[in-house]
Amino acid sequence: MTDIAQTFISKSRKLLSSDYLPKIERSLENLSDEEVWWRPNEASNSIGNLLLHLCGNVRQWIVGGVGGREVERQRQQEFDERRLIPAQELLSRVKQVLAEADEVLASVDAEVLLSRRQIQGYDVNVLDAVYHVVEHFGMHTGQIILLTKARTGEDLRLWQPVRDTSPGKL
Repeated sequence: MTDIAQTFISKSRKLLSSDYLPKIERSLENLSDEEVWWRPNEASNSIGNLLLHLCGNVRQWIVGGVGGREVERQRQQEFDERRLIPAQELLSRVKQVLAEADEVLASVDAEVLLSRRQIQGYDVNVLDAVYHVVEHFGMHTGQIILLTKARTGEDLRLWQPVRDTSPGKL
């Protein structure tokens, strides 16, 4: 793989799993399950809806669109959901889809980046699809942070490094 292609894929993987995901995790630490489903008004989404939407988007665009795996998505349901799905279950879903996407992205090479895909009615190359998902995930991560701050009135201290709690790193 060319250095540029490898750098692009590596940075995309890192943003999703090592930047955006920890910010979402830190946001959820400060909220009850009820607060995860709070919305300022009916024209706005709750954090719960945004997390469902992120799962659907990543699965459709990366797992299905780039990876060629079978994906069934009911996009509108991501926004219509009103059941109180626990925050930890939502976080598990996000982590699972990011793991699937990371597996797909790890297999992408320079030639694949320029190959065409039909995703959600769009004719895009794989580079476009990856760029879309990373940008989209970052935008909704920002909304999750804002909603968390609106509910808690607290600084999430996102500028501080997240402590790695994986096995062997405690």
